Amino acid sequence: MGPELIALVMFGLLLLGLFMGHPLSFVLGGTAVLGALIAGKPMVLGIVVNRIFGDVLSNFTLIAIPLFVLMAQFLSNSGVTDKMFESLRLLMSNVRGGLALAVVFISILLAATTGIIGASITVMGVMALTPMLRYGYSPTLTTGVIAASGCLGILIPPSIMLILMASYSPLSVGELFAGSMIPGVLLGILYAAWVAIVARVRPDMAPSVEPDEKLPRAQLLKMLAIEAVPPLVLILGILGSLLAGIATATEASAIGAILALVIVVMRGRFTLPSFYKALLDTGKTSAMILFIVVGATAFTGVFNITGGLRATQELIRALDFAPWLLILVMMFIVFILGAFLDWTGIVLLSFPIFLPIVQEMEGISLLWFVCLMAVVLQTSFLTPPFGYALFYLRAIAPKEVKTSHIIMGVLPFIALIVGMALLMALVPGLVTWLPSVIYESSASS
Repeated sequence: MGPELIALVMFGLLLLGLFMGHPLSFVLGGTAVLGALIAGKPMVLGIVVNRIFGDVLSNFTLIAIPLFVLMAQFLSNSGVTDKMFESLRLLMSNVRGGLALAVVFISILLAATTGIIGASITVMGVMALTPMLRYGYSPTLTTGVIAASGCLGILIPPSIMLILMASYSPLSVGELFAGSMIPGVLLGILYAAWVAIVARVRPDMAPSVEPDEKLPRAQLLKMLAIEAVPPLVLILGILGSLLAGIATATEASAIGAILALVIVVMRGRFTLPSFYKALLDTGKTSAMILFIVVGATAFTGVFNITGGLRATQELIRALDFAPWLLILVMMFIVFILGAFLDWTGIVLLSFPIFLPIVQEMEGISLLWFVCLMAVVLQTSFLTPPFGYALFYLRAIAPKEVKTSHIIMGVLPFIALIVGMALLMALVPGLVTWLPSVIYESSASS
């Protein structure tokens, strides 16, 4: 059987398994076994097992994933954002769209301290969803801004997606963290700008509200500043130690987990049941991610050895497109896959195919390409039918909020993500400037 046919069969089996509703990790692993048997090369499975032990179980960078997840679990239990949101809500209550703007700003800060979207969306949904609906905000704008802003945690460092991307590319975690920082914050600012425009054009969708209680402005600002100290210390501890070269990604994640636990204890939120629950949820989330990594490693191993990877790369090269057009095709593929696959599967399946081709392109920065892909992958959490953010929000939304409200609410934010990707294509320095400043200055010193 030729490599082209093997590639077609393996992707067909992958899609069949997914549409049958089986877990992605088992679909990937099962497709690897079936692909090896169909290709008549069952002996490659032994090589794949060795690769799993060598590339996954011995990859110390991946230890950062459960530690960052644990940090996020601690923070979600600490209530660190509760008073911050309350003070921002009171400060901006008289501003049209003030509550929605508060959601965006708190989400940006939360994104820089969690690294996973489940915690961000759940925390913001519980805090903001009911008050916004009660004050007359449109269900579509309310659900859209909470879902989209909550997804910033997977782009703004520290992000477990960027850690996984670094593990399967020649780039370091520090480079990806630095490269994605400006696009991530800019995307949050775009969300805030959209909310301000909607509030201006359609004040009925985002009204100004009279606060339940009136506190002096100086007191609110003081409350906000005090409550912002713990997450800022956490951000400085993680990103500062990593970008300054003091700690590796794994060490920085351990620093973050310890600081998050200290914040929980200092705020009086530490209990043994909540501590146990944080450990249990961390184990579940980490196991899910690493099971997908193992399955994808098996799939790509068989796909490579049987010749399917090379055949797919040759097919893309045969298109003979200009580099920018080829990258556009790649991003379109990522966007379409995002509607059906988890981001983990997309990264692990596309990187072995796309990265060697991008490295052959003259004048294209691999760092820029990976960060561009990270931005486009934001859409995978928002696009139906399998957008995780939609499921998280549906689980906590009241019955009067329909699923159609959530889907219609995220559509403008998907357009903003595409617009951010186009801006990165026009201004690559948004990605490359900060890493060049940090790492060139480090090298010169």
